[in-house]
Amino acid sequence: MPALSFEPLTFEEIDPDERPTLVQAFVPLVGMLLFLGVGKLVFGLDPQLPLLWSIALTGVVGHYWLGFSWERLYEGVVDGLVMGMQAILIIFVIYMLIATWMGAGTIPGLIYYGLDVLSPRVFLPAAALLAALVAFAVGSSWTTAGTLGVAFIGIGAGLGVPAPMTAGAVLSGAYTGDKISPLSDTTNLAAAVTNTDLMTHVRTMRVGTTIALGVSVLGYAALGLGFAGAVPAGRVDAIQSAIAGAYAIHPLVFLPLLFTFALALRGYPALPTLAAGALLGGITQILVQGGPFVGTWTLASLGQTVTAASFTAAWEVAQSGTSPETGMKLVDDLLASGGLVGSAWTITIVIPALALGGMLERTGVLAVVAHSIGRAVSSVAGLTAGTVAAAFSMNVLSAEQYMSIVVPGMSLRGIYDDFDLESRNLSRAVEAGGTTTSALVPWNSGGVYMATVLGVPTLAYAPYYFFGFLSPLVVVLMGLVGWRITAQDEESTPGLAAAARSLADDD
Repeated sequence: MPALSFEPLTFEEIDPDERPTLVQAFVPLVGMLLFLGVGKLVFGLDPQLPLLWSIALTGVVGHYWLGFSWERLYEGVVDGLVMGMQAILIIFVIYMLIATWMGAGTIPGLIYYGLDVLSPRVFLPAAALLAALVAFAVGSSWTTAGTLGVAFIGIGAGLGVPAPMTAGAVLSGAYTGDKISPLSDTTNLAAAVTNTDLMTHVRTMRVGTTIALGVSVLGYAALGLGFAGAVPAGRVDAIQSAIAGAYAIHPLVFLPLLFTFALALRGYPALPTLAAGALLGGITQILVQGGPFVGTWTLASLGQTVTAASFTAAWEVAQSGTSPETGMKLVDDLLASGGLVGSAWTITIVIPALALGGMLERTGVLAVVAHSIGRAVSSVAGLTAGTVAAAFSMNVLSAEQYMSIVVPGMSLRGIYDDFDLESRNLSRAVEAGGTTTSALVPWNSGGVYMATVLGVPTLAYAPYYFFGFLSPLVVVLMGLVGWRITAQDEESTPGLAAAARSLADDD
C-alpha cells in the first residue's frame, strides 16, 4: 500500500466558514471539464495546457472567492504530487524497462513464440485471462500492462487483431487480477481507508469481479469469431523472420521477465521490482545480444568480452529507446520504444493533473462533491450507486486513482454506518468505481499510463475495455437487488436491501 503523508479532508473536518458551497465547488470543476473538452474537440490540444488553465482557474477561485492563501493552495499542489509520486517514478522506470526488454529480445521473443501458439479466434479471451492471472500473481495492473500487455499488442498486430481490442482485453484482465490480489496497493488502500479487514475485502469483491470478467471474456470470444481466417498466408512467418533477423531469439532472453515476476511474487514493492527488471534487461542485452539487435546467438557468445561499445549501447537504449530496422515496417513500429526520454510527454500530463487534484482537495471541493453525492441518496441501492459515482468522479477530478479510493472511502464511512451496513460494502464499491475506471479517463494517471505504454489512445481502447464498465455496473446491480449486501453483525441476505431501506425511512 502506498504510504500517505497526509489524509485528504473529509466534509466534517472542514471549517464551516471555509467550506465551499456546492455551487462554489462546481465552478472550478465545470471550468476544468470545459477547458479539457473544448481544448480537445475544438482546438485539438493535448491535455497539458487545458490542465494548466484549470490550475489557474482553481487558484483564482480558491484565493479570491473562497479566501485561501496562496501558501495553502501551494500546499495542496504539494500534497497532490506526493500522493502521485509513486506513479510518477513507476512511469519513469517502466519506460526504461520496456526499452531494455526490447533491446534484450524479451518482448520480441514473447511476440515470436506467441504467434506460434495463439490464433486470432482465441487471442482476445486468452489475453484477458492470462493478464488476469499475471496481475493476480504480481498484484499490479500497471506492471502487467507494461510487460505482458506490450507483448500482447505485438502478437495481436501479427494476428490481424486491432490494437484497441487487444488493449481492452489486456486491461480487463489486468484490473481483474489487480482488484482481487492481496498484493495490490489499491486493494490494500481500499481496505485501510474504509476500516475493512484486507481478506474480508478481497472475498467480498470476488463474486462481482468474477461475473464482470466472465461477461467480458464472452464478449472477447464473440469478437474473436470475426477474425477466423483473417491472417494472410505467410504473414506470421514474415513477422517471425523479421524478428529473428534482428534479435537472438533464445530462452535466455526471458530471464528479465522471469526474474521480475519472481520478485513480485515474493512480495517486493512495484518500484524496486521494476527497476531490477530494467537493470537485468540491460545486462541481458549486453550478454545475449552482444549489442543492439545482433541477429545470431551461440553458446560461446556468453563468454564474449563485454566491450565499452556494447555496454554504452545497452544504456543508451534504456535512456533513449529503440528504433530497430528489421526490413518490415510493422515489426519496426511494434518494437520501437521511447526509453526514459520518451516518458516526458506522459509526465507532463500527470504532474499538472496531480497538482490540480491536490488544489481541489485542499480547497474542500472534492470533499463537498463526495459528501453531496452521499447525502443525495435515501436507499441502499442509491448509496451503492452514489459511492460508485463518487469514486469515478474523483478519477475525473483528481486524476489519481488513489484519490478516487481515499476521498469517498473516508467521506462516506459515516453514511454506511447510518444505514447499518458493514464497511466491506463501501470498500467493494470504491474499488469498483475507482480502481477499475481510472484507465477510462484520458488525463488520469492510469489512463495516461495505459495509453502510452500500450500505444493506443484512451478513447480508442475504452469501448473494448469491457471490465471497466461491467465491474461498477455489477456492483450497482448488487446494491439494487440487495444481493450480498451485508448489514453490521449480520450475514449477507437477498432481502437486506429492503430492510435497510425501511430502516432509513424509519430514521
